Amino acid sequence: MSTCIREKKPATYKYIFGPVPSRRLGRSLGVDLVPLKTCTFDCVFCEVGVTTLNTLDRREYAPANTIVAELRDWIKSGGKADYITLAGSGEPTLHTGFGVILDKIRGLCSIRTALLTNGSLLNLPEVRRAASKADVVKVSLSAWNQTSFKKVNRPNPGVTFETLLTGLRTFRAGFKGELWLEVVAIAGYNDSVSAMKKIARLAESFRPDLIHLNTVVRPPAEAVSGVSRGRLERFADLFTPRAEIVGEMNTGTRRGRSAESHEIVAMLRRRPCTIADIAAGLGLRKKDASTAIALLLSGGMVRTLKRGTKVYYVSG
Repeated sequence: MSTCIREKKPATYKYIFGPVPSRRLGRSLGVDLVPLKTCTFDCVFCEVGVTTLNTLDRREYAPANTIVAELRDWIKSGGKADYITLAGSGEPTLHTGFGVILDKIRGLCSIRTALLTNGSLLNLPEVRRAASKADVVKVSLSAWNQTSFKKVNRPNPGVTFETLLTGLRTFRAGFKGELWLEVVAIAGYNDSVSAMKKIARLAESFRPDLIHLNTVVRPPAEAVSGVSRGRLERFADLFTPRAEIVGEMNTGTRRGRSAESHEIVAMLRRRPCTIADIAAGLGLRKKDASTAIALLLSGGMVRTLKRGTKVYYVSG
């Protein structure tokens, strides 16, 4: 099967992208609510890159009506995904309209919704109310005190570790959906048994439904490294419920699917992906994804990043 590339075709959508392969959510349609990279944190392990706007300023960074219109068009065109996920290029709860967008999605389709947040703004009642509209809220915790918090997450000065924990616990008390927790293990930062025990004890205080134990895989913001599968297995037993180790994406392809350059570039603009990631996210055969990437490389639209034995691709 030949691969169809139309390099001059503009991106169909500005604020939604994918579906992309997610090791937690299957095929996830991303909704990008803030500009790259606008966040309350500047985490050393972030796969999106270094934070360029570290802020607590909540506003309508992207027009909610336009985002909903894009979602409506995607759904009418036959779009399929396991989740519609508010995530993308920064911290989605900085967008003042994210709760309205979640409401609109529920009215448009039956696809489950997920909010991927660092939890830094859950101390605000209006953020908790809006976040409670999601089917799944995934929060993160990779530190155990103010010192480790500043080292790992490099938060905005207006966020303390105590306010983060208070927000998480208060939100859990009133949230009826699924609360997932992600813990990222980073070599030299939090990869001791002692550190993980402390994180695990704190995690119990807001009773997550699922705990995902992850490590650095895609190229991170800073020169940090992940930990071995063996160490992750050891750490997983420290958590209640036992942490699930995040594995590789495994998604089938759709026969006859052609690659569109704008779809691939949109994926890579948000995060680095391997050929397997691209194929899984867009429903391509790996050889067709490889052919598409080769053409985009030759045109200077994407470039490579190497991490160990893996090759990742990012937008040029």
